[in-house]
Amino acid sequence: MKTIGLIGGMSWESSAEYYRILNEVVKRELGGLHSARCILYSVDFDEIERYQFAGQWDKAGEVMAGAARSLEAAGADCLAICTNTMHKLVPQVEDASSLPLLHIAQMTADQLKLAGISKVGLLGTTFTMEQDFYKTTIASNGIEVIVPDADDRRLVNDVIYQELCLGEIKDSSRRAYVEIIDKLASQGAQGVILGCTEIGLLVKQADTQVPLFDTTLIHAEGIAQYALS
Repeated sequence: MKTIGLIGGMSWESSAEYYRILNEVVKRELGGLHSARCILYSVDFDEIERYQFAGQWDKAGEVMAGAARSLEAAGADCLAICTNTMHKLVPQVEDASSLPLLHIAQMTADQLKLAGISKVGLLGTTFTMEQDFYKTTIASNGIEVIVPDADDRRLVNDVIYQELCLGEIKDSSRRAYVEIIDKLASQGAQGVILGCTEIGLLVKQADTQVPLFDTTLIHAEGIAQYALS
């Protein structure tokens, strides 16, 4: 089994989900008392969040690159960034380490293709929904990506940073998200990417008939399978 290097803490609530899923997959596949070999470098999310909203992505990249170097020195065999938004900094992370990086958007695109999805809605932080670093990876796999309108993007982002990253789960926010998901479906989306690793804490498949693609689950399961391969 390979040793997984996780860059987490963005937020720690979703990183805890990664740890749970990784170990559940390994136990399911190997049985007995088996668990995942992994090393977690958990950053201080307050620092990262300040860099994000100040547009200081170079400084955030330095933090991420330092985490990658530390994980490689600690004996990791691969790297995974436990958040969608910070995949914006994949080039800096890859430059800092010789380890393979398991990309959340590519793993998600693989699942979309398996499901026969050609047009998908995307929910996430405003950075993920509005910038190209994430959508380009999905689109390069022949899948059209659509996002909510400006007001709905603002709501989705506010719930992530002001509630989910603080561990707050509100029924009112779940209902608002489901309404936005339904809007995307009415615009032709055959499914919706939960493109922030906290969204799966709020919205479940049971909440909507629109197929959901939970990136935390997809990524963590893919990482575990890679480690076992």
